[in-house]
Amino acid sequence: MTFRKPQLLLLSLAVTAALAGCSKPNDAASPDAAAQATPAAAELKLTLDESKLPPVNRFQLADLDDSKGACTDFGGYINSKWLAANPIPGDRSSWGAFEMLDERSTAVQRQLAEQAAAHTGTGVEKLVGDFWATGMDTDKINQQGVEPLKPYLGEIDALTDGPSVAEFLRKSAAKGNGFLIGIGSMPDFKQSDINIAATGQGGLGLPDVPYYSKPDYKAIREAYVAHIAKVLELSGVPAADAAKQAKDVLAFETRLAKVSKSSEEFSRDVGLYYNPVTVADADKLSPNFPFSKLFESQGVKAPEKFSLSVPAYHAEVSKMLADVPVEQWKSYLRFHLVDDASPYLSDAFVDENFNFYGKELSGKKELRERGKRVLDTVDDQVGEALGQMYVKVAFPAESKQKMEALIKNLSDSLKLRIENLAWMSADTKKKAIEKWAAFQPRVGYPDKWREWTGLTTSRDSYIGNVLAAREFNYKWDISKIGQPVDKTEWGMRPQTVNASYNPLANQLTFPAAILQPPFFDPNADDAVNYGGIGAVIGHEMTHGYDDQGSRFGPTGNMENWWTQADADGFKSRTGKLVAQFDGYRTADGKPVNGNHTLGENIADLGGLATAYDAMKKATANTPDPMIDGLSRDQRFFAGWATVWRRNMTAKEIDKRLQTDEHALADFRAIGAPSNLPAFAAAFKCKAGDAMVRDGDKQVVIW
Repeated sequence: MTFRKPQLLLLSLAVTAALAGCSKPNDAASPDAAAQATPAAAELKLTLDESKLPPVNRFQLADLDDSKGACTDFGGYINSKWLAANPIPGDRSSWGAFEMLDERSTAVQRQLAEQAAAHTGTGVEKLVGDFWATGMDTDKINQQGVEPLKPYLGEIDALTDGPSVAEFLRKSAAKGNGFLIGIGSMPDFKQSDINIAATGQGGLGLPDVPYYSKPDYKAIREAYVAHIAKVLELSGVPAADAAKQAKDVLAFETRLAKVSKSSEEFSRDVGLYYNPVTVADADKLSPNFPFSKLFESQGVKAPEKFSLSVPAYHAEVSKMLADVPVEQWKSYLRFHLVDDASPYLSDAFVDENFNFYGKELSGKKELRERGKRVLDTVDDQVGEALGQMYVKVAFPAESKQKMEALIKNLSDSLKLRIENLAWMSADTKKKAIEKWAAFQPRVGYPDKWREWTGLTTSRDSYIGNVLAAREFNYKWDISKIGQPVDKTEWGMRPQTVNASYNPLANQLTFPAAILQPPFFDPNADDAVNYGGIGAVIGHEMTHGYDDQGSRFGPTGNMENWWTQADADGFKSRTGKLVAQFDGYRTADGKPVNGNHTLGENIADLGGLATAYDAMKKATANTPDPMIDGLSRDQRFFAGWATVWRRNMTAKEIDKRLQTDEHALADFRAIGAPSNLPAFAAAFKCKAGDAMVRDGDKQVVIW
């Protein structure tokens, strides 16, 4: 049994994964309507004290560093003063626009959770209140220690051979606690209106496959072994035995890593997620862990076909059930059971978890305040219930209306850019416009809130509530297998500071929490808003045409809608973008991976160019206000760079260079603008300046 989400490798082509449905913005239900749909929610009058919220982060003239030239160091010109004045808080590994809005969203959520915990009732407030009350009861949690895990530890201790391990894995998966293999639902890539069963690789404790073999990560592997040993000791294993078992666990995971795909491989080939096979063929591949028995044990009718991602991984797990000694299996399972439950256990477990994952991997200096960690758990387990409360107090109607207007303007500008592409043939353009016409934007919050009937929580046990929600969410997910895709579902919560594009439904999602400064300010001038949220909107739209999103058609099905000549031309242009980002270096000389970050860099370039066009159209025939001595175009690009101001610890930078499909924020601030002639014109840059890419170096795609 494990307390992490089963590691099914689900599709994510955007800022975050979005695997749920669509809604037309002008049809969206109001928060009041949502309250009527859930009578229990109306029993508690939610309030928000804005004086307790952190300040927002707006672009302002005082941030500009005139000692740096916009044409040579645009990121420094816009952000260096702010970065110097805003060090990373001790409980963070990075600090910038996203993190500041996350703190603000968290402060709102805390007020709501406290009100819910003080309220006795039913509905979404009870779920949130129960999680908050039990999560904040540190006395009870510390008294319990490892006791809540004793029944599961006993099951692991009782394992005798490979077949008993396989049965334990199936039994754990049925509770929503997959160790190495579990199943989930996802839209069929070839028939995206129907959900199919899917499974993928998992089982690794380090961030990515290269951590198990690259010499650069030797010190991290040694720290991981020490962490494993400490966790096993806390669970009751004698120190000497724990040290030996820790080495066995690393060897176990290293074997898995050899047959696993890296995050870069998945980010650059979305087809790896989709490998439809019959159950019979899967059983032949994995005879010691037959999928026919897995489906039966989960209460799922065996499908005609399901997606088996990374077949080599599943074949290896089957071999390991036959040739890995059961004692090594038990060490692996015991460690992951306790390690993944550590955030919900007593202080000793929490502290050890932070020492490795927080300090060693990310460079954090101190543990986040408990309330924030509990809210993370609420968001993980019953996030949409909390979101239903959030939008009642933190999302004004005028923000939604202005966002809808922005989206319409960005959409019109993108269509015009596609129609005017010189390098694309008429046939491919026709298909691209069909996809454009099918975009489904969603703003703020879902039209229809998720039902929580059947999930029982209490004020008795924090980890008990986590377990109950895990099983409930898992069963809710697998119940979709074989069913039509629900186009009203969201893959993100309203309180999430992010945005996303879902190629399997051609949907754009902009949660309420990101619709604040510096991304979106209802009181700001058009230039700053178009450079901020406008470019984010354009970014998500362009994901429909990045190197992976372009493999899906207007209905969400994976299909090839390109002529060969256009596909070749597209690849040659994206290759120049790979080379551009390959050339960037961090302060200590480490390279950016232009291939790994390609999809996001394509979206940045197309999104910023489209947002600029939309701004020019929206402000046509109006005088330039020259606010604070800056032209409209200058403020547009300043708005863009402000979004990407971010300090990071050295360890967080190292981790993101390996695992993140997004380039580091410093390079996102300068990468796209340097390819736009409008930027050079705005700041009077000349050929040869660092921020001017012209001739063969200029990248033009969408």
